[in-house]
Amino acid sequence: MASRTRAALTTIAGKTVGPVGYGLLSLTVPWAPIEFPTAIKLMKTALENGANFWDGGTHYGTPERNSLHLVRAYFEQYPEDADKVVLSIKGAFTLKDGPDNSPEGIRASVEESIKVLPPSIKPIDIFQCSRVDAKVPIETTIQTLAELVKEGKIRSVGVSEVNANTLRRAHAVHPISAAEIELSLFTTDPLHNGVLDTCHELGIPVVAYSPVGRGFLSGQIRKPDDLPENDFRRMLPRFQPENFDQNIKLVEAVSKIAEAKGVTTAQVAIGWVIKHGGIPIPGSTKEARILENTKPAELTDGDLDEIQKILDTIPVSGQRYGGEQEKLLNG
Repeated sequence: MASRTRAALTTIAGKTVGPVGYGLLSLTVPWAPIEFPTAIKLMKTALENGANFWDGGTHYGTPERNSLHLVRAYFEQYPEDADKVVLSIKGAFTLKDGPDNSPEGIRASVEESIKVLPPSIKPIDIFQCSRVDAKVPIETTIQTLAELVKEGKIRSVGVSEVNANTLRRAHAVHPISAAEIELSLFTTDPLHNGVLDTCHELGIPVVAYSPVGRGFLSGQIRKPDDLPENDFRRMLPRFQPENFDQNIKLVEAVSKIAEAKGVTTAQVAIGWVIKHGGIPIPGSTKEARILENTKPAELTDGDLDEIQKILDTIPVSGQRYGGEQEKLLNG
């Protein structure tokens, strides 16, 4: 099991980041679009509260309105912030076709990215393929990205949803600046499958997406009908009626710890990720939630032991994504 590693501030792509970042997915989802002026205000709030690691993707939104368009709009308004932010972009992937990590696919994704977001406005600090492509050796993928670094089109190379062996093979080709994985009280696999241990051994920062269990640990979801009718989470296994009642038990147990500490459930969840060496990247569309998320709970070893007892006795029910998307995880 991965050791507990308290990560306060971490250096990524030559900049100090942490302990909490900001995920841009929630600002560009097609089913609940937020106007860019509102999104920009939220991003400014995140940055002003220390969340200077921003995570986006070419598939976060539509080809005409995704993370890159939003980031461009932000830095056109606040050019002085460009050097303050570490920008990580995932690409070479579509929800329809999955990953294309061929040299041609990667280059096409990067070229489109810098067309939308020119380096003169904001360079892409980290580019990573959103998922491992089983048809392409990881060495080929990383070598292509390394060439793009040399060409000045991206600043560094990251990986996403990789297993420990793939991570080692990737790092042997070119230094990996960050490994993005799902890590939360709802997804503790990296503590046991060697990914966290490998990251710590190789000195690779861990970026943890969905740190509040896709909203489960926000404390705002008590029953399936609390999700909007068009919310994509209604399609995810863990939110299905046959799994929901079991999973809410975990939330309720963690909530008791939060109440005793005088913090929120989300702050405990985010603090837990930090304590295990991850940089959580919660996303939010509300200013109050950003202010909450950027003030994680300080957890003691006693707190961690209590949380572990909960995890041992209340198993999570349901896969992360289910279907074809589940097959692309931990590649």
